[in-house]
Amino acid sequence: MTALLLAATPLAPLLLLAALAYPASRARALGLLWMAPLPGFACALFAAGAEPLVFHRELRLSLALDAPAALLLGAAALLWCGASAYARTAMPRQDALRFAVWWLPTMAGSLGVFVAADLVSFYLVYALASLPAWGLVIHDRTSRAWSAGSTYILLTVIGEAALLAAFALLAAGAPGTSLAIADMLPPLADAPLRDVVIALLLLGFGLKAGLVPLHVWLPLAHPAAPTAASAVLSGAIIKAGIIGLLRFLPIEATPTEWGIAIAAIGFLTAFWGVVFGITQRNPKTILAYSSVSQMGVVAAVIGMGVVGGIAATPAAAAYYALHHVLAKGALFLATGIADKCGGPARWLVLGPTIILALGFGGMPLTGGWLAKEAVKAQLGSGVAGTFAALSAAGSTLLMLQFTRRLATTVAEDAAARPPLPPLIPWLGLATAAVALPWLLFATAGGHYASALSADSLLKALWPVLAGLMLLAVLARWGARLPEAPEGDIIVAARRALSCATPIDPMLTRAEVALRAWPIAGLALIGVTIALGLVMVVW
Repeated sequence: MTALLLAATPLAPLLLLAALAYPASRARALGLLWMAPLPGFACALFAAGAEPLVFHRELRLSLALDAPAALLLGAAALLWCGASAYARTAMPRQDALRFAVWWLPTMAGSLGVFVAADLVSFYLVYALASLPAWGLVIHDRTSRAWSAGSTYILLTVIGEAALLAAFALLAAGAPGTSLAIADMLPPLADAPLRDVVIALLLLGFGLKAGLVPLHVWLPLAHPAAPTAASAVLSGAIIKAGIIGLLRFLPIEATPTEWGIAIAAIGFLTAFWGVVFGITQRNPKTILAYSSVSQMGVVAAVIGMGVVGGIAATPAAAAYYALHHVLAKGALFLATGIADKCGGPARWLVLGPTIILALGFGGMPLTGGWLAKEAVKAQLGSGVAGTFAALSAAGSTLLMLQFTRRLATTVAEDAAARPPLPPLIPWLGLATAAVALPWLLFATAGGHYASALSADSLLKALWPVLAGLMLLAVLARWGARLPEAPEGDIIVAARRALSCATPIDPMLTRAEVALRAWPIAGLALIGVTIALGLVMVVW
């Protein structure tokens, strides 16, 4: 039974994709999408820690699920289900098939990364989580979408190339023929190219997770994509980078100096997202920068876990990321519903939004508060603890700024009421973002009595209060802040390059080519999969 669930996690979306070849399935494309993640959710519930599913015993090509990955898989499957249900109500019928063709392979890869246990399987599903998402970014086919798509695909290919090189070096240094990830890592500690491999892994996974300075695709892609796609891009797909860091940079095998570097990059990313996010006007762009900031916190957790040799770090980091999957996915759906709510109905959006926003700052009794409690072993004291508290205050400010911007988009008609179908996935995910962290706190090593102590509650409250005071300052003088361009440093870099080199015209020509031949995206997927298969033969 567990073997079937492991296999069905990435295969169910692909089988549904194949079914779209039949006209009867095409007519119901959007209505079927929500079912594809259900095997992944069942796998998270019942297959964690079960016997691996081995496809090739000599090469050890296999699927397996450990506890940290199960947390992320379950949350990601819930988000994919909710976002699929939302897309069914929001996507125009004439775009349904085109949307589903990119949605389903992206889903397969996004869920598959949590169960892939060997280099080849991981590379293939990671490519599926990355390359087809280009079709979601450019779905609306506006100039903004095409520009974001060209940046996304360029950086994605760079990340895939870095991972392919890292995986090749890992395989070359491993004894025997096994390609199991668990067999790749022990020899890495004494490998002559150890630092090169770690740098390549950090480049590849850091691009996906949105770590500075590799974050620039997020604030470009998220606002350009349809609302449902933005939800999974920010909530689920970037977690492929997080599970990659946890899989390939284990606590016991990663050098301390690399742990310090990862933590430093993480804290830089956490503050970067806040500083650039508060200048934005578009609610979806603010959410994108918030995701940058939150993934920085997760990276800091991983880095400090390496420095301290804390064995429970993978579970704590996965639990923290689980909250982000659900809360951020829900908030992106809120951006698509707010303009349909007026009068008292606006609180169906703004009420849960305020709770989730305060949760990112660690407001006591919210899911985000428990997420921060779970990583206290890594970020609870010393310089790291100070940085974590300051980032929590910044997150409070950023997310309340998002709430302010979202409030300006609600319907002017006081009688406006949102339709029920899109409201259900929004409220369902918002509820899950609060409730599931309470149910799963113990799995991350948390202790309810300690978290609920007066001392713990007071310590959690001051960053939220600080964020509220900063919001008052921003509301008073924030209009004087210049609005940073979406994508910040890449925009500045492209402007500089356009003056000094022919690179910018080359990017423009590449963008035009992608518009003319959408099949190019499928070709990139095919090439990446072929490269992965070559690894098996090699």
